[in-house]
Amino acid sequence: MDVEESPWADSSQNTSQGDALGSPAAGSSTTKAPATTGGTTSASSSSAARPSRGPRRLVAQPTRLEAVEDPLGPLSASNDDGGAAEATPPAPPQKEQLVMRTTMPPQQTQPRRPADPHRIDDDDADAGSRGPRVPPPVDAALPSSNQSTQQPSVSVEQAAKPTFYISVGDPVKIGDLTSSHIVYSVRTKTTSRAYKQPEFEVKRRYRDFLWLYNSLHTNNPGYVVPPPPEKQAVGRFDSNFVEARRAALEKMLNKITAHPTLQHDGDVKIFLESEAFNVDVKQKERRDPLPSESKGVLGSLGISVGGGSKFVEQDDWFHDRKVYLDALENQLRGLLKAMETMVGQRKMMAEAAGEFSASLHALSTVELSPSLSGPLDALSDLQLTIRDVYDRQAQQDVLTFGITIEEYIRLIGSVKQAFGQRQKGFYAWHSAESELQKKKTTQDKLLRQGKSQQDRLNQMNVEVAEAEKKVHQSRLLFEDMGRCMRAELDRFEREKVEDFKSGVETFLESAVEAQKELIEKWETFLMQLDAEDDESAFYKPPVYQTKGTGDTAIDRARARMDEDSD
Repeated sequence: MDVEESPWADSSQNTSQGDALGSPAAGSSTTKAPATTGGTTSASSSSAARPSRGPRRLVAQPTRLEAVEDPLGPLSASNDDGGAAEATPPAPPQKEQLVMRTTMPPQQTQPRRPADPHRIDDDDADAGSRGPRVPPPVDAALPSSNQSTQQPSVSVEQAAKPTFYISVGDPVKIGDLTSSHIVYSVRTKTTSRAYKQPEFEVKRRYRDFLWLYNSLHTNNPGYVVPPPPEKQAVGRFDSNFVEARRAALEKMLNKITAHPTLQHDGDVKIFLESEAFNVDVKQKERRDPLPSESKGVLGSLGISVGGGSKFVEQDDWFHDRKVYLDALENQLRGLLKAMETMVGQRKMMAEAAGEFSASLHALSTVELSPSLSGPLDALSDLQLTIRDVYDRQAQQDVLTFGITIEEYIRLIGSVKQAFGQRQKGFYAWHSAESELQKKKTTQDKLLRQGKSQQDRLNQMNVEVAEAEKKVHQSRLLFEDMGRCMRAELDRFEREKVEDFKSGVETFLESAVEAQKELIEKWETFLMQLDAEDDESAFYKPPVYQTKGTGDTAIDRARARMDEDSD
């Protein structure tokens, strides 16, 4: 038989008992040599030491494998000191199975204990029997507490769009008799980075609001600019008029800053932020003078604007909108007139209730019977309450529904101004075309004359190119105004529905609350009338002022005199 290495172990069967005991504890790959035919070896032959002779040649020996039932397995420890270890055939080496991490193994029902990442407590003897290491269990991810406090995500357009909240308040009358006017405090809160501070406050008067409207109307042709309230020569310092104007100016500024185009205008920034408003306006006009109102942007482009013949609308869509706006304006003016009549009647009812209350109070003072004077006096007080309710309701009607009607009458006027700008753009376009035709006719004449008019022909070519440029610019401006007006009219319709719906709801709520208050007052009065003790229901005992003992020097002297007299 050829010489070859043993596939089972590299130690002889004469290995000492100490090596046999230490080999399993160390966890090495060496195992005991197979037993011979005689079974176990004697203690005397195993204890004899064999001298080292260099590399040892191993010769395969015939072995007989027997099935031995060993409950402790092939890695069991040997017997106590002095006992012979029972030789058992080792198990052949097996390839370690790889654990795939695609799926998580089922968790075993074992008691939880602290994690041991370094496996310090693991026994080497248990490592062979346990097999491949099971990965530690992974807990499910818990929802983060920060997500509950964060705002929901919005689109990039909404995040980039700045927000404004503007309040107009604290109207103060300043100036002498000839130059007196009202100054308002304009407070602004914004998220726009174009402003120095997120919150600021400036002082403005009515003509400053009017300047802002005219500037925006001139700078943005085709857009509907929310207008300020109209001027009023008589009663402009009345408290009700000042409050109505303040509310209208506040609504105007909030609508302007909510517009996606008007809010980026430079004049809006000057109006809201400038501390030296008049100086900044003069510097702006000196640096960039505004064109006249009749020319506007067309005049700034060098395009002549003329009245020409009567304008005939070619677009049916714009024609229908103009007819609709005329009818809407007439209806709103009629509604405003009826509203003013109703408010006047409420004020007249309030005055009548006040006069009725004064008459009842005078009658209650003359009446000697408490059973009659008490109810009369209580009814007088009730009429005063009714007068206050009518006055408050009339003011609320003006500030809730009346201001909305007036605002949209002014907005229709602003829409008509946008139509007028579009009409001027149409005239400018056709005027530029007629001028271009004249120059082209002159150019053709010069071409027919030949080279004799070459200099004049070159100059005319330049003029024709400039005229064509003006025609192109005026046509683009007219088309752009048409697109803007379509979008603005759609926006006008949406805001009109929302504003009128909100105004009507507020109007009805205030009317219901006023009627509830009146019903409650009348019910209380009737309960007092139906009381069992009629005399004490409305009886008000007279109040007598009794002089108590003072602590002055005179009072103390009088007290001593009284004591001495006693």
